[in-house]
Amino acid sequence: MKRKYLALVAMLCCGTGFAAEGNRAYYQTDAQQYESVSQVSCQQCGESSYGDVSCGCEVAEPSCGFEPTCGLEPSCGFDSCDSGCIDGGHSIFDRNCECDLGDPLVLFGECGNFSMGGWASVGYHSEALAGTFNTRPDEVQLHQAWLYAEKAIDTSNGFDLGGRIDYIYGTDSQDTQSFGIDNDHWDNGWDNGPDYGNAIPQLYAEAGYGDFSIKAGHFYTIIGWEVVQATGNFFYSHAYTMYNSEPFTHTGALATYSGLEKVDFYGGYVMGWDSGFEDNGDSFLGGASLTVCDEMVLTYAVVGGVFANNQDAFEKGYMHSIVADVSLTDNLQYVFQSDLLSSEDRAGNDVRETFGINQYLIRSFNDCFAVGARFEWYQTGGTLGVPVGDNSDIYAFTLGVNYRPHANVTIRPEMRWDWDEDEMIGLKDGDSQSTFGIDSVFTF
Repeated sequence: MKRKYLALVAMLCCGTGFAAEGNRAYYQTDAQQYESVSQVSCQQCGESSYGDVSCGCEVAEPSCGFEPTCGLEPSCGFDSCDSGCIDGGHSIFDRNCECDLGDPLVLFGECGNFSMGGWASVGYHSEALAGTFNTRPDEVQLHQAWLYAEKAIDTSNGFDLGGRIDYIYGTDSQDTQSFGIDNDHWDNGWDNGPDYGNAIPQLYAEAGYGDFSIKAGHFYTIIGWEVVQATGNFFYSHAYTMYNSEPFTHTGALATYSGLEKVDFYGGYVMGWDSGFEDNGDSFLGGASLTVCDEMVLTYAVVGGVFANNQDAFEKGYMHSIVADVSLTDNLQYVFQSDLLSSEDRAGNDVRETFGINQYLIRSFNDCFAVGARFEWYQTGGTLGVPVGDNSDIYAFTLGVNYRPHANVTIRPEMRWDWDEDEMIGLKDGDSQSTFGIDSVFTF
């Protein structure tokens, strides 16, 4: 089985290298086309340079078929002034196209290191995605109405104090409440019907001095790459790995040291997973982030110990995520993530045994437009209703777009395909499903 994992990782990494080479080929081809346009001369037209009537070039055009006008560089892929660019230039698909997002509208704004703001995420998806956030299909819904207030610390002049509080209302709120202990403590009972609810997923104080800082209270995890906040993800939908094998929140204390040139260290104590200010276990949360080079950041995060210790459940074990964030070019980002979770109950019986690989490829054309792809392989035993020991392989492939018509607005349509040969997650066609989803995120 381990050989199978290694072979798949090698295959996927090789595929990524091919994608990077393909992107470089695009620039080379485009440069060659531009060179051929700029070299149109009398050797092609007859007597003098391109555009000179005496040359006999009354109908002369660049060889690619588009005339360079408006002061823009000629490009064989895009027309000039009337091709749909936000500022009247090239197409939004052209890397040379600049778009004007306008000035962002701010409801609260910033005052020194203090800031207040939020966002609203409204979305629709055609099918239910069991084991993810999006389980209410075929309805337009308010996923997140979010408010936050933060005093960021500034240790450039020595010691400083800060903190943050977040509040959320919507259909995503029940998934980020303190559900680790099912006794309605903290925000776990703040529901408004079966789908909507309220939550305070973060409430912590922070202190720092120089290169050292520590936060204490209730805060989001450092595990993984995807986050609960709609503003922190490229895609509208979420990965199975993120929802089923990673904690969302912790309560405890987490220290950060950034005194080394290329490495940041994290370490602290937390009271289990996904619980508020009530003891749900004793765990270590920590890791390190390494800037391998200007183009690559490698992050290892781990949580180990007792994840749950209450009247409903006991679970102890080990979980880690490894994330490689790579800039293949100035506007092409590749992210590789691998998660491993192994846990057992008081008697030593397996509770959850999962392994996942997520890959993301995101191409930004400009500030207004980007496209992305995500592929996930998630192997699970003992979760999503599958008995322990019965491993199941789930695959999900997502294609998405981010379009920003304004500095405060992001529209995220996507198509997603899920496969599950063991039919463990209730897909529409038994072992497969196609889902269309779209949301709009309005920040303020």
